[in-house]
Amino acid sequence: MKNRKKIGKKIKEFREFRQLSREDLALQANLDDSQLELIEEKGNVPSLGILIRISRAMGVRIGTFLDDQDKIGPAIVKSGDAAESFSFSTDDETTREHLNFFSLSQAKAGRHMEPFLVDIEPAEESDYKLSSHEGEEFIYVLEGSIEINYGKEVYQLEKGDTIYIDSVVAHNIHAAGDKSAKILAVIYTPV
Repeated sequence: MKNRKKIGKKIKEFREFRQLSREDLALQANLDDSQLELIEEKGNVPSLGILIRISRAMGVRIGTFLDDQDKIGPAIVKSGDAAESFSFSTDDETTREHLNFFSLSQAKAGRHMEPFLVDIEPAEESDYKLSSHEGEEFIYVLEGSIEINYGKEVYQLEKGDTIYIDSVVAHNIHAAGDKSAKILAVIYTPV
């Protein structure tokens, strides 16, 4: 998928523009040099938490690496026109293909929130890895049902249910049972 390489390319461009070595950025973002190299050169898609750490280390919004345009003013996405999906991994080794994010704000420059439609495919329990990052998340279940592991608690949400969480608490979102689900997720990360 061409968007996989785009994220790494943008990270590399911003890093070079800021005259940061790969080693310096990795140190500031608390990553291994090899992780950053895989992201920049091989197109590995980082976890949301790692992408947030990279954006914070460079002092830019997370959306900086996801944006296609620098449009000023409102961003409108017509039904069925959500941007090509990204599949974020939750660790450095595994791509989480069962969580497909469709950006609803790529055309909006300077945004502070990241709204996504997320298609959630059923997955094996071994894929339920907890992750955390700075910020907050608002989730609205559009279709199906989901389960959220949040710290030591587990919440099951059905169509029409919402949850607002602090993202610093280790969490995981997955389809409940063996049926797909769809959510609207709005992610806020402070810069």
